[in-house]
Amino acid sequence: MIGVLLVHDACLVRSVLAEWLRRDPEIRVDDTSWRGASARVRSLRPDVCAADLEYADGFGVPPLGELCPRGAGSAPPRLLVLAGKNRPGLLRRAVEAGALGYVDKEGAPERLVRAIRRVAQGERFVDDSLGFGFLKAAQMPLTRRELSVLSLAAGGASIAEIAGSLHLSHGTVRNYMAAITRKTGARNRIDAIRISQGEGWL
Repeated sequence: MIGVLLVHDACLVRSVLAEWLRRDPEIRVDDTSWRGASARVRSLRPDVCAADLEYADGFGVPPLGELCPRGAGSAPPRLLVLAGKNRPGLLRRAVEAGALGYVDKEGAPERLVRAIRRVAQGERFVDDSLGFGFLKAAQMPLTRRELSVLSLAAGGASIAEIAGSLHLSHGTVRNYMAAITRKTGARNRIDAIRISQGEGWL
């Protein structure tokens, strides 16, 4: 029996997916929104976390690290993500978080079941249709920290709020914003946000 925690912020989609997965007698499914995911991982200790990369809170930055806590006495669940090929920034975050499975959200549901089985065995699963998204992710000029700063800025956070959220000094945040503006070829912070959203980095 494979224990799966399905993480998705759209309640209707999450419920339908969970019911569909429960048709498989070898898969035990629990589901939750992102807000409750960390606590459910600790209490359920699933074999696989299948998480949608679209995140309603946190300026769209999914806290993938919370799904794979490194605690004494038990291995963290293996991570599988539901992704879109037009969001290379989120694909890159999933790679950095150590995800083993990448399922195209526009694909057939059978692909999700196949991915869960492969990931549960410690094997990698990547939908071919996400290849271009991975290529774009590899070409992104911004670092993980710069993306975090820009994501908060895109959500309307001030320099002081970004600094407090990421535990940085105000000067360091300004330096990051200057680097982001230069790397994106933007005129200013607003332009950098527009360019990055257009490229799917945010």
